[in-house]
Amino acid sequence: MKIDNSLPLEYSTEENRLKILGFWIFLGAEIMLFATLFASYFTLVDRTGSGPTGAEIFEITPVLIETIVLLTSSFTIGLGIHAMRIGNKKAMLSFFAVTLLFGAGFLGVEIYEFAHYVHIGAGLQTSAFTTILLTTLGTHGAHVTFGLFWGLSIILQVKKSGLTPETSNKSFIFSLYWHFLDVVWIFIFSFIYLKGMI
Repeated sequence: MKIDNSLPLEYSTEENRLKILGFWIFLGAEIMLFATLFASYFTLVDRTGSGPTGAEIFEITPVLIETIVLLTSSFTIGLGIHAMRIGNKKAMLSFFAVTLLFGAGFLGVEIYEFAHYVHIGAGLQTSAFTTILLTTLGTHGAHVTFGLFWGLSIILQVKKSGLTPETSNKSFIFSLYWHFLDVVWIFIFSFIYLKGMI
């Protein structure tokens, strides 16, 4: 395995560069998944039947909390990658841990939100609108949940093996995934919540 020391550790081998390229291709498929969910949402948003509309069930406070927490986690994962690139393992692990705490906080608010929707009669079977709403939010939430376990496994690997080309590559790819989840949330916040509240 030839290591190119002129490149950041995560790009330092040909295998690492191919893995990053492969992950970008995977994110393209993920974009198509969420694009399909958004297209379905825009098609079904007015099909509320006898159930509530978005304006009736959306609350700005939990949504703002979710948005601030997730966007802050995007900042902390960026700091973690910076710490990794300058070889500061302790700072990198700290920033990754804080990122996962923010992710868990986001998930906690989302679970509360889901329970609230079901409690007020906006469940999966209430209407086409509530079905696609909860499916879209749930798909994003499932991705965040997976991200928490993935991030935790990376923290454990870096603690055990240190900052190697392999662990740095995994950490960087995870950061791409986490930024992707934040971008998807910005679309959810803008086009589902804000638009729905108007």
